[in-house]
Amino acid sequence: MIATVFPLVGRRLLASVLILLIVSALLFFVLHVLPVDPAAMSLPPSATIAEIEAMRREMGLDLPLPRQYLIWLSQVLQGDFGSSIHFRRDVLGLVGSALPATIELALLSMIVATVLGIFGGLMLFHVRGSRMEPIVDFGSILLLSIPEFLWSLFFILIFGVALQWLPFTGRLDPDLRLPQGTGFLLVDALVAGRFDIFWSAMRHMVLPCFALGIAFSPTIMRVLRSSLLDVYQEDYIHLARLRGLSEWRILRRHALKNAILPTLSLMGVQFGFLFGGTLLVEVIFSYPGLGNLMVDAVRNADLPIIQAVGLAYCAVVLVINTVVDSLYLVLNPKLRIR
Repeated sequence: MIATVFPLVGRRLLASVLILLIVSALLFFVLHVLPVDPAAMSLPPSATIAEIEAMRREMGLDLPLPRQYLIWLSQVLQGDFGSSIHFRRDVLGLVGSALPATIELALLSMIVATVLGIFGGLMLFHVRGSRMEPIVDFGSILLLSIPEFLWSLFFILIFGVALQWLPFTGRLDPDLRLPQGTGFLLVDALVAGRFDIFWSAMRHMVLPCFALGIAFSPTIMRVLRSSLLDVYQEDYIHLARLRGLSEWRILRRHALKNAILPTLSLMGVQFGFLFGGTLLVEVIFSYPGLGNLMVDAVRNADLPIIQAVGLAYCAVVLVINTVVDSLYLVLNPKLRIR
């Protein structure tokens, strides 16, 4: 099994390197043809034209774009993403501090989406052919029609403003300090034994996680229901019934493990979309992740941060797809190359 997974991971890694190079080139050239002068923005408003031109030469902006890209790429490969024009700080440090928050939010949201999606898919399959089927099916379509930013606004108005049950801004209560560690707040709080920080962080994540999870769960529901309907047409399901197995045992031991494979593939794609979808939700909830950092960078035309965040999003999605494809290969013996 391991021998068949390694070649896939190797091919994926090679393809990922090529994709990252293409994305980095697109980001660099598109951003550098915009009417934005990083040299002028990095100097005070009172700077003279001569000072701006000197800064352009110092930053290498007077060189041809292909050469600028190669210089920037060589610096990136050494871990140097430059300095932020707006924040006046190292870009890698800014992205490194924001990335764990977004990954943590996306992982918890995907857990919510998976639980709701599998439960809803089993419910849709269970009520097939009954009077409840149109009602449950309409409910799943209704959930599918509401985007994550509307769920965010609904949750803020209901649970944050009206009922005041949960906080809806930030990542932690203002009287608590972030513990030092990996940047993953829940992990760092548990390692430090700070259960007050852990509880506060969980309370702050409930609303954005459910806003994202509920928005992405209906697709999982419908794909799982369709997969189960297809699986139940197979001969081995009929043979299992003839052997006297109960419907619950047929579902649990035979149908579900085969129907879950296309659902797993979809979940990998969904996780990639969900990770990108955190941007708007982070802005709505004032959550200090990559999304908020990207919005600030776009607002201030901070090209080094935009390039770094764009590459970070691309890299995380590629890692997610590689992990899902490897897991799919492990769970589906038919795809293993002998």
